[in-house]
Amino acid sequence: MINKCLTQVDLYTDGACSGNPGPGGWGVLLCWNGHEKELSGGKIQTTNNQMELTAVIEGLRQLKKPCHVELYTDSKYVLDGATKWLAGWKAKNWRRADKKPVLNQELWQQLDIEMMRHKIVWHWVKGHAGHPQNERVDALACVQRDLFLKT
Repeated sequence: MINKCLTQVDLYTDGACSGNPGPGGWGVLLCWNGHEKELSGGKIQTTNNQMELTAVIEGLRQLKKPCHVELYTDSKYVLDGATKWLAGWKAKNWRRADKKPVLNQELWQQLDIEMMRHKIVWHWVKGHAGHPQNERVDALACVQRDLFLKT
């Protein structure tokens, strides 16, 4: 049941990378009470997974108070990490089942902190399949990635 005291926010996220690693970008669309806010950024040397994670982290950081978040991502890595693997990684001191360190540990730790503040319902959407908001955040991420390709 949704807590009626929490503002509902729809959060759409995406990351893009040219080469893996290579130049990358991330895009976010926040929708609440008839309002929208776009955010984006990038890095000259990154991975697609890092940009996907960064998009979610940056989107959640924009929320100044606890919210009910309907979060949409096309990244199975982010979705499964947040909903299936994160608790186990923490319990195993940030180690995977094969005892190796979790990749992108710092980003996962940042996401964990942001997730604690909100009630999040995760949704996976197929990327590049015509979902309007997913296409929009993909375009934001690609613009940022392309800025680094021109340098």
